[in-house]
Amino acid sequence: MRNERSFERADAREIDQGLRQHMNEIYTKMTAGVLVTAITAYIVGNSEFLLNLFLGGPQAYIVMFAPLAIVWFGFNPATMPAKTLRISFFALAVLYGISFSAIAAMATQDPTYSVAVAKAFFIATSMFAGLSIIGYTTKVDLSPMRTFLSMGIIGLVAISVMNIFFGSEAIGNAVAGIGIVLFAGVTVWQTQNMKEMYSPHLNKEIAERIGWDAALSLYISFIAMFQYVLHFMQER
Repeated sequence: MRNERSFERADAREIDQGLRQHMNEIYTKMTAGVLVTAITAYIVGNSEFLLNLFLGGPQAYIVMFAPLAIVWFGFNPATMPAKTLRISFFALAVLYGISFSAIAAMATQDPTYSVAVAKAFFIATSMFAGLSIIGYTTKVDLSPMRTFLSMGIIGLVAISVMNIFFGSEAIGNAVAGIGIVLFAGVTVWQTQNMKEMYSPHLNKEIAERIGWDAALSLYISFIAMFQYVLHFMQER
């Protein structure tokens, strides 16, 4: 009986250590994506040639919608090998960086705007950290949120695209507010989900696929929250 309890404690320690490593690897991937986005935005934003090349004409819409194409059509953990998922993830991070290069350019030229960007990044980081802690520690089953969040984000994207043509400030504010709520929900749900999906018996390839999928979801949530918080900072 004593030996059985010893084995159980040993297994629990092994799972706990493996889970901690699993979570750390996912957050490392996600952080690497954010870093790639920031570096790309800085490089492109400080080059007039690159700014004009990517954002100086109709090609700006390709840059704007290319991330959605990668998420919907170029990122399938069920069928793609982990190496391909990694390439798709960082391609997405680069595209977001190009999209944000205009923000980097404005921040470089305007000290007031650079402060707003820094504040938005700090607020988004704080929100993300707090939401991740909630998702990791809560005992409430958050799986029913998935369908609601998915439908909400699809609707949000559709409204955002429509508002490109309408240019309504009120709709823009509503999109930003709802977007923060939706992606906050995604962060909490995804954190709980990647914790529950962990198993010490998963082979390395499957664990890597799960890891890149979770990193993508967290990365998009963080980028979206930063973007929407920055929107409100600009309104002030």
